Order: sequence, then C-alpha cells, then structure tokens
Amino acid sequence: MQATQFNRSKLVVLVASVMVLSGLGLWARLSNAADTAKPGATAPKPALTVTTTQAKSMMLPIALAANGSIAAWQEAIVGAEANGLRIKEIHANVGDRVQSGQLLATLDAEGVQADVALARAALHEATAVAAEAAANAERTRAVQNAGVLSAQQVSQYLTQEQTAKARVDSAKAQLDAQLLRLKHTRVLAPDSGIVSARMSSVGAVVGAGSEMFRLIRQARLEWRAEVTPVELGRITQGTQVAIVAPDGSRWKGRVRIVSPTIDPQTRNGLVYVDVLGAAAGVKNIHAALKPGMFARGEFNLGQSGTLAVLQSAVVMRDGFSLVYSLGADNRVKQHKVQTGRMQGELLEIVSGITAGEQLVASGAGFLSDGDLVRVVQAAQTQQGGK
Repeated sequence: MQATQFNRSKLVVLVASVMVLSGLGLWARLSNAADTAKPGATAPKPALTVTTTQAKSMMLPIALAANGSIAAWQEAIVGAEANGLRIKEIHANVGDRVQSGQLLATLDAEGVQADVALARAALHEATAVAAEAAANAERTRAVQNAGVLSAQQVSQYLTQEQTAKARVDSAKAQLDAQLLRLKHTRVLAPDSGIVSARMSSVGAVVGAGSEMFRLIRQARLEWRAEVTPVELGRITQGTQVAIVAPDGSRWKGRVRIVSPTIDPQTRNGLVYVDVLGAAAGVKNIHAALKPGMFARGEFNLGQSGTLAVLQSAVVMRDGFSLVYSLGADNRVKQHKVQTGRMQGELLEIVSGITAGEQLVASGAGFLSDGDLVRVVQAAQTQQGGK
C-alpha cells in the first residue's frame, strides 16, 4: 500500500517536471520568435505617398477685385417731334441694330401735306403781291421829284413794297415750318446702336416729345464697379480690367473715368469701365453681357515680386493655412503660413516659409506633423491613380 502511494508521488513529480520543462521550452521559442520579429516591427512605415513642389520667388500681378453692374454707355431717347399725328408704321423693334439716320417709324402725313400745300400757295400769293408792290414803288421813285404824287402817296407806295416783302418772308417761314412738320413724320435714329426699348404701337396718336424708342448708343456697354474710397485712390484712368460675366466668359475692359463723388448711402465710389471685347475667342458681347446684369471683375494694378506655391500644397485646418515641408529623412514638418494673392494654380505666401523649401504638393490634407512619407514623381502618382 505504501509502495503504491510512493509510486504515485513519483509519477506526479515526474509529470510536473515534464510540464515545467515544456513550459520553459515554449517560453524560449516565443522569446526567440519575438527577438526575431522585433527588427521588422520597429521599422517605420510611410504614412502616405506624396509628390513635392518648391516654394519659388516670382512676379505676380496685383489685382483689385470688385463687383458692379453692366450698363449702357449712353442711352438715346427717340421721341416724336410732330404733335397729334397717328403712327402709321413701325420699322424697328427691340434688339434691332440700327444705323444713324435709319427710319424707325412713320407717322401719318396726309394732314401735314395739306398744310404744306396751303403754305406754298400762300407764299405764291405773297410773292405776287410783293412783285406788284415793288413795281409801284419803282414807278413812284421815278416821278417823286416831278411833283406828280404827293409825299403821302410816295410814302404809301414805298411802305406797301416793304410790307409785301415782309409778307413773303412770313409765307416762306410758314412753308418751312410745315415742311419741317412733314420731315418729322419720319422718325429717324439719331445715332447708330441697338434698340433697347419700344414704347409705341401702330395706330397710336403721339404728342410732341412722346418717347417712342430707346437706343444703346453705338452698341457700347460699360461696367460700373463699386469700389471703397480707400481702393478708389489706387485706380487711374486707362487701368486694364478683366470682367467676368455670369456665364463665366471673360471680357477685356479699360477704366474710362473714376467717379469724383462717393455715394452717401453705400459709401462706395463708381468706376466706369469700357467693355472692349472678349479676352479669348470670338463672341457676341450682347449675348453675354446685358444692361442691368451683375458682373465681377479685377483691376490690374501692376506686378510685384513675392513667394508662391501650388494651391494644392496649402491646406486649411482649424482656421489656419498650413504647409508641410519635407526633411532629409522624408519626415514632414508643419508650418503655419499667411496667404495672399491667387494666380491660376499659384498662391502667394506672405510669411511662414522661405524660398527653395520642398513642400508636399499632393496629400497634404491627410498628414500630421512628423509623419513619414514616400515621395514619388507627379507622373507616377497620376499613373497609379488611373
């Protein structure tokens, strides 16, 4: 019995020893495996694959942005000069391009033609009376010293001559007035341009001075930009302007005049800019720009030297503009920068970095300060994204 218990004790000790040895062996293997894997686990991995760009010193244009409205350079009002005549025919409509002197409307001229005939007959009568009075005066002058006629009769014949001449002049003036009325039955364009409005209809009786048409003189448009008083002093006559229409088309302009006054309501001044033509391509200006339309633009105030980078290198985070420079170990460093003007894909950097620094151009929005990156060429990144 005691031998059996002794044998069981030996067996338990033996099993325990085997389990201890097995545990030590397993620990040793795990330890060796951990030592073997340790170098690979500590090797840093790039957080992102990026392309780089360089901050460069260059010349950028100085542009002053403004908003305003498109308006007609000048608007001509075409009205009726004859009074109480009926419109017989309309020859132009809104949108038509007309030339100076072109017929826009015709008024009924029958009554005026009758008045012209009457005035012409009155002139013929006055001319005949004047001819008789002139003959009597001539005979009077021939005999006035012979005592045949009294002084009163001589004076009477000479006065009749002068009166007859005055009546001829009056009849001529009346005929000219009626001929002018007849001329005014044809409503003509005072200048070349585009008909912007029509206020008349066939059959309507118009009074003298009644507005019938409006013209955009010479089809010229202008942009009236609203500018603050501080900025107004930077703009001079002849300054080049780029105007952007609501459809995105760009138009060339030139400052014609700077307003000498400030609007007391808006506290802004107006700058009158002549619209010259499209900056690129051929396009009908009146199809893209119309009076009353809102448009924005930029005044070209020259150039200045500055530091610029690609816009993609600058990211906004927590209200700050950030860029990431690339170190020799391919780790990035975060910089807060102050930005300025934009020109195409370029963005001005006022402060925060220096010229020549290598910056992350793509993927900067996904980086943090100290991240490790892998740098590739821009072409490789584009191919990888295809």
